[in-house]
Amino acid sequence: MADSPSALNKIAPDFSALITGTQPFTLSSYLGKKVILFFYPKDNTPGCTAESMRFRDLYPEFEQANTVIFGISRDSLRSHEGFKAKLGMPFELISDPDEAVCLLFDVMKMKSMYGKTVRGVERSTFVIDASGTLVKEWRGVKVPGHVDAVLEFVKALA
Repeated sequence: MADSPSALNKIAPDFSALITGTQPFTLSSYLGKKVILFFYPKDNTPGCTAESMRFRDLYPEFEQANTVIFGISRDSLRSHEGFKAKLGMPFELISDPDEAVCLLFDVMKMKSMYGKTVRGVERSTFVIDASGTLVKEWRGVKVPGHVDAVLEFVKALA
């Protein structure tokens, strides 16, 4: 998906990954449901906490829209388990320490942090429809209002 604009309206690349909870994760096992993959920079940081809490708070509405949610960052499973428990998240978090999934969705970017250029995850959200097609992406996400816009989009999706 490195040339991501052309990846829209195409079947999303299948992948397997480490995930919180007890079930292994493979994207193709969610055919028949809409899937939200939200990539975020780091567990327990202000923006990532706010975004995750909003997905948590609206989770019942996403469920009513036949939609499953997965957060993804480069943090370890242990970090994810703690972050998930601390916030009481009803959805699972995918651990991508080797950046394989991040690279698949082209979310690794050079960013400026405290005056230094660092390589990190660009906050991005992807919606995959029930047939496995990538139908929407948001990149360079600003947290306020974002999760509400994602919910509005999946509700409108046939």
